[in-house]
Amino acid sequence: MRADARPDLAALWRRVGELSERCGRDPAEVLSVDRLSHLSGVEPDRVHRVVAGTAAEVPLERRVHQRFLRLRATRRDKHGREWPLAAIADDFDAPGASLGPLNAGTGLPRLGHAAGVQRFFGVHAGFLLADSKSAVERALALSAATGTGATAPDGPDGLEHLSYRTGMTPKAIRLTLDGRPPRLPLKEQVHQRFEHLRRTRLREDGQPHSLAAIAKSFDASGQSLTRLAQGEGLPNLAAAAGIQRFYGVEGGFLLADDTEALATALTGIEYELESAEREEENPMLAVLRAHDVRSIVTRAGRLSPRGWKSLADHLDDLLAREGQLGREGEAP
Repeated sequence: MRADARPDLAALWRRVGELSERCGRDPAEVLSVDRLSHLSGVEPDRVHRVVAGTAAEVPLERRVHQRFLRLRATRRDKHGREWPLAAIADDFDAPGASLGPLNAGTGLPRLGHAAGVQRFFGVHAGFLLADSKSAVERALALSAATGTGATAPDGPDGLEHLSYRTGMTPKAIRLTLDGRPPRLPLKEQVHQRFEHLRRTRLREDGQPHSLAAIAKSFDASGQSLTRLAQGEGLPNLAAAAGIQRFYGVEGGFLLADDTEALATALTGIEYELESAEREEENPMLAVLRAHDVRSIVTRAGRLSPRGWKSLADHLDDLLAREGQLGREGEAP
């Protein structure tokens, strides 16, 4: 079941290439298979087949295993070595042995461990879970957004739209935009977002989908989701993937922290606006700019006088590289 129609990846690929040219970027670089693979976790030799719709989907356990191995192979420590399992697991207070089955491809990690692995490597919350089409779709959207201005809706309607996309409350969205995202325990966050999905993605008769119907879509019983619905436990990784697939949301919907969830929604909105080729700058752009400036000023305000001078010197260097005026009002 899909709440929103999935885009045609081949058409999306073409639009990203056209957008890249309009932005003065080389489409071959923006659409590099290696780059898209790095963003999505999809193996390079599968990218074109996924876009063409000819790649068979990889089973979840194998997919998660392959992407974990790819993370270790492409995101190395400062010495160029693969991160040991113990170092990865220590980041989320687990023993290295707990990642043994994932590394060997003999089992799926717990949901909390999957969240920890993705956070450790700095990838989006659906990196391990997203099906190939979703992963490439997201990577293409990110490629399209590179080098363009981000957008953020203002006013009640805009916040409700973001709430629908992210599962966050309007209040949480405002706090996140202000640089003060709420920090919820993973169990509470997943419960709230699951309830948000049930409340906002209804059946044709206007009623929520039953737990049995949701679970049946991934060959489980409705009872397997009871504790999640009551806020008493986390689903396993396969169930989380099934819930997100059932509701047609991206693979990190349940796991993404508020900042990432909002960034994902904004990236999607940004691409939608760009692909529509609106001629006038969206008025919502000023809102995000204001929040960015406020965040920078707030952090800069904690600097020492020496820190202020260092920041000013850095900005002068940056302005010079951009061909802008420096502090003395002279063109570099």
